[in-house]
Amino acid sequence: MRKILTGIILIFSITTLVAQDATCTCCTEAHSEFDFWIGNWDVTLPNGAKAGENTITKEQGGCVIKESWTSANGNFTGTSYNFYDTNTKQWEQLWLDVAGTILKLKGERIDNQMILRSDPAVQEDGTIRVQQISYTLNEDGSIRQLWEVLQDEVAVSVLFDGMYKKKI
Repeated sequence: MRKILTGIILIFSITTLVAQDATCTCCTEAHSEFDFWIGNWDVTLPNGAKAGENTITKEQGGCVIKESWTSANGNFTGTSYNFYDTNTKQWEQLWLDVAGTILKLKGERIDNQMILRSDPAVQEDGTIRVQQISYTLNEDGSIRQLWEVLQDEVAVSVLFDGMYKKKI
């Protein structure tokens, strides 16, 4: 009887573990490519001045990475939702902020960088520009976020250059 009970418990335990793994839709390697960004961060500008604070969390069963940004003076806030689209095999980001800005980006991880780009947009002067944000994971665990405007694959302006260091 004891062996039968032990066998039933063992089978139930294994079945439960398999069922839990099968329901984790976003527990793939691709879904974890941007996990290096998760954490509570102090963000500084190239001159060392504090730009703000950013809290990055993984939510919705690991399917969404949520960004909550607050500027150093507290007057500017924004949120982004980041997710891996299994259909397109790309990462997508939707940024929304207190100024009403909406920015949609998509891209992929290449080596130690997550590189996301907007769709091309025609400017008033007829030029076509793309916004690109790259997140570079440095060896010390810090992250550089570089937001550029590209024209013909050349950066024509930098909108943000921030260094992320984890809060202690």
